[in-house]
Amino acid sequence: MLGISIFNGLVYGSLLIICASGLAMIYGLRRVVNFAHGALYMLGAYIGYSLSLHLNFWFALLLAPLVMLLLGMLLDKLVFHPLQERDPLSVLLVTFGLLLVLEDLVRATWGRASLSIEVPELLAGSVDLFGNPTPLYRLAVIGLGVGSMVALWAWLRFARTGLYVRAASTDPLTTAMMGVNTERVNALVVGIGTALAGLAGVAAAPLLSLAPSMGADVLVDSFVVVVIGGLGSLGGALISAFLLGQVQSFGTIYLPSLSAVLPFLMMIAILIWRPSGLAGNRV
Repeated sequence: MLGISIFNGLVYGSLLIICASGLAMIYGLRRVVNFAHGALYMLGAYIGYSLSLHLNFWFALLLAPLVMLLLGMLLDKLVFHPLQERDPLSVLLVTFGLLLVLEDLVRATWGRASLSIEVPELLAGSVDLFGNPTPLYRLAVIGLGVGSMVALWAWLRFARTGLYVRAASTDPLTTAMMGVNTERVNALVVGIGTALAGLAGVAAAPLLSLAPSMGADVLVDSFVVVVIGGLGSLGGALISAFLLGQVQSFGTIYLPSLSAVLPFLMMIAILIWRPSGLAGNRV
């Protein structure tokens, strides 16, 4: 039972780190707290569902994040850029309104009934892990989460565009004076952050039922991850996502009556100990 709980926590933590890293990136550059991020996760799952019906799961896993990337860049131009200098209440109202619009769009397009994506045949089996049968797909989700973070870290550390992103998140004015088109960099980052939300949605779809309200829990947990890790910090988000995954997994089994509040208790405890989060606000 202990091994199963740890494993399930790793699976959920992997989904959280993919989704929450996008939220952290958007805040790190735009300084906009995106309350519609859970709805983007949900929309990515539904787009993946439609693509899996007409093509297959693997095309859905590839193409749905690309669609979300383009949507994110459009949202940056129409929503996030105008909100950058606005007060927090305006940001809350606009992004929450965007959440409602996306949920209504999904209801109008796919209906209210619960939907699901079949686990791809290649990953439909299980393997014996520490004496327990372990679904291959869940192992693949952990690999996807770790692989996504390694790719994101390598891009930020070694690619020229990644260098521009790090510079713009630290000092956008000086970065722009050095000849970098910071608005283009910001649009790209918002697009990638939105694509990561869509990727998490497609990856979660074979594990969960698709519903227009499915983004609510992930949104709350993603905010907890970003706050605990340090606003805008990807490294902190990685650590806090796996911590929260374990808390959720063990809480569901051993403290079911408190499972809904355990993430917030963990957040309060960590912020009392370290108000800036586990890694501060570094990208």
